[in-house]
Amino acid sequence: MNEQYAMTIGGQAVLAASTIEVRNPATGEFFALAPDASADDLDAAVAAATLAFPAWRDTPMADRKACLVKAAEAIEAHADELASLFVAEQGRPLAGAKMEILGAAMWLKATTMLDIPVDVTEDNDKRRIEVHHVPLGVVCGIVPWNFPVLLASWKIGPALMAGNTLVLKPSPFTPLCTLRIGALIREAFPAGVINIISGGDALGPLMTAHPGFAKISFTGSTATGRRVMETAAKDLKRITLELGGNDAAIVMPDVDVDLIAEQLFEGAFHNSAQVCVATKRLYIHADIYDQLRDRLHQLAQQLPVGDGTQQGVRFGPVQNEPQYRRVLALLEDARANGLTLLEGGAVPEQGYFIPLTLVDNPPEDSRVVVEEAFGPILPLLKFTDVDDVVTRANDTEYGLAGAVWSADIEAATAIAHRLDTGTVWINQNLQSTPFTPLAGAKQSGFGQENGLAGLLEFTRPKSIFIPKAG
Repeated sequence: MNEQYAMTIGGQAVLAASTIEVRNPATGEFFALAPDASADDLDAAVAAATLAFPAWRDTPMADRKACLVKAAEAIEAHADELASLFVAEQGRPLAGAKMEILGAAMWLKATTMLDIPVDVTEDNDKRRIEVHHVPLGVVCGIVPWNFPVLLASWKIGPALMAGNTLVLKPSPFTPLCTLRIGALIREAFPAGVINIISGGDALGPLMTAHPGFAKISFTGSTATGRRVMETAAKDLKRITLELGGNDAAIVMPDVDVDLIAEQLFEGAFHNSAQVCVATKRLYIHADIYDQLRDRLHQLAQQLPVGDGTQQGVRFGPVQNEPQYRRVLALLEDARANGLTLLEGGAVPEQGYFIPLTLVDNPPEDSRVVVEEAFGPILPLLKFTDVDDVVTRANDTEYGLAGAVWSADIEAATAIAHRLDTGTVWINQNLQSTPFTPLAGAKQSGFGQENGLAGLLEFTRPKSIFIPKAG
């Protein structure tokens, strides 16, 4: 095994007794090995993080920030290398891969622009009450395969800046970039402050059950999130869960179809629709339904899908075979029920490729509407009445994000307030910033990421009552 794919435990490169295969989703072929951490490896990582915690907690905030900036600069310096590796393991075309690598570095730097406040709730001649926000201890971070580097940075930055130490696990489908980043940033932090381990399906449950963690920060499916929450309850670990979504976008009849069609398309199919906050249901007013449907179908036929290493490719494969099979099952169900599928252009026969597919006004209770596809299938649904479409958009167990498209910003904002989601975009989509919290409603999550609110998720309040003389 190449040493660049070693784990990072206690500031050292560590191999495991076993390995997992990593496959290129554009070919389906095995091309690399990653460590398969054992329970002993996990114990070692937690022990290293536990040992490092007191000194890191007491390190001045300015010095912790400087370490994060140094880590970000190391990632930036190796952006081309990491982007090529990203394409091989994740499948996204090279430009998008590099954007994620640089975005993760930016996110780390941006996090250091935040400050943890001391809240004063009372200050008079008798006493002063200060509420400090102190670190929790050792944090467990579990990252999915759809944005493996960016979402890792969402955990690394706030967890470490708040004074915690971290054990981070990438998805077994996309471990390589994260392991390589671990090697690149080892010298940016004291030994044990950040530990990165990889492994198969057994490792995640071992981590969430481990008594050495004070908090679990998990991004992934709602089904797995429920299991994480159950496990965390046994010893009252704190948790942040960023889970699934079946996000609705509502398109009003006053829009300029030609102006917004490509934005809508990208908002649904970016990263081959493997985005938690992507548009998963597109509600289009009947007055413009046919026009917008036809324009979106034209884009599906024109925009190239293929191996992300090839020039001009806009969309890559579904990232892994299990997800590929789930998306195919949804398509097969739609065909079996006589739904009208509007497919895009041809895709490679090898690898986990699925044509960019629109479903023409399916019934509201069909599987392609009710279930989160997390793949390149987009149901288009007609509406005529605002109250009706808001009810339909909210009729889901999820509540991650939504969007409203209209020339009337005031009217769109009024609709946005009625959507049961943690985020609503108006005339835009897929936007996030390091300074704005992302939080899900209903079954889409628990807790917050990003912004000051996300930073404080990695702390606990400590109130100090200070008497005054006299």
